[in-house]
Amino acid sequence: MNPADLLSAMKRTVEQLAAYNEMAKALTSTLELREVLALVMQKVSALLRPRNWSLILQDERTGKLYFEIAVGEGAEALKGLQLNPGEGIAGAVFSSGVARLVHDVAGDSSFAPRFDEASAFHTRSLLAVPLVARERVLGVIELVNGPTEPGFTHDDLTALSAIADYAAIAIENARNFRRVQELTITDEHTGCFNARHLRAQLEQEVKRSARFRHPLSLVFLDLDHFKSINDRHGHLVGSATLKEVGDLLISLGRHNLDAVFRYGGDEFAVMLIETDKEGAQVIAQRICEAFRGQRFLREQGLDVALTASVGVASFPEHATTSTDLIRAADFAMYAAKGRGRDRIAVAEAPSAEGAPREVPYARSGG
Repeated sequence: MNPADLLSAMKRTVEQLAAYNEMAKALTSTLELREVLALVMQKVSALLRPRNWSLILQDERTGKLYFEIAVGEGAEALKGLQLNPGEGIAGAVFSSGVARLVHDVAGDSSFAPRFDEASAFHTRSLLAVPLVARERVLGVIELVNGPTEPGFTHDDLTALSAIADYAAIAIENARNFRRVQELTITDEHTGCFNARHLRAQLEQEVKRSARFRHPLSLVFLDLDHFKSINDRHGHLVGSATLKEVGDLLISLGRHNLDAVFRYGGDEFAVMLIETDKEGAQVIAQRICEAFRGQRFLREQGLDVALTASVGVASFPEHATTSTDLIRAADFAMYAAKGRGRDRIAVAEAPSAEGAPREVPYARSGG
């Protein structure tokens, strides 16, 4: 090796060691998953300078792989796509836990061209390394087309593998921290958020809505004649029904905009960010129609029909505080019950004293 090449190699080694040191310090300073991921990809970009790169993780609920981060030409088109373990080179790396360096993907039978077709990008070379923590593969870091030809080298593979080791540990720690946090705000029976989290989140959103003059709505719903399910089939079946109700409500929500809460018993709430009264009524109607079209407990060998009485209240039209917004939606929901169940009622404007008007209906538990 001539002196110039030796100097270049030493410089690269020093840069890598410095980057590893910075990454180790930074990754131990945060347990926020988004910060961890952003830092990982920043270091990948700085050290290896790929044309395109992505961080692919496994969805713990579905088992499918998805693009958590995708950067470069056509990357936006990838963010909505999923792949199965074993699909494509990245999927094969995930399933095997073995890194791959491919100089020409055209000669590799594992290559899945549908991602190039979706992003209008042409992949030539590819480097994919698994993210492994506690002998479990969490995902894959994938680099596409190096800064020069012929693309990536074995030195790049070594560098990326070292980054992946740091990243996997940090991702695992961040996920564990998030799970602990979720335990304190999640209802254990339904998987929805709990009432305590509703009160905390709603207070924050009311303040934000007041500051930016954005609408905010709350939908309250109570299951009609739910007590009869417990009486007829027992409380275990009743709990299974509540879980299916929670799943249904979550599936109806707008991603990253709506949040579903179990308020208590057979009462649920849906918080609708930046949604006015009219928009909330549309969503409430969608909820009622979804209940009418759903049959519950089929996996238990039953076929149960269930409806809901729904109340709608909006900030600032019906309330100016989080507590009053909950009260207004709750009163409206019981007004819907009083008018015959399986329907929607909208809260009335506050009385002169500033509180929602009472509705003439007694709580009956169904």
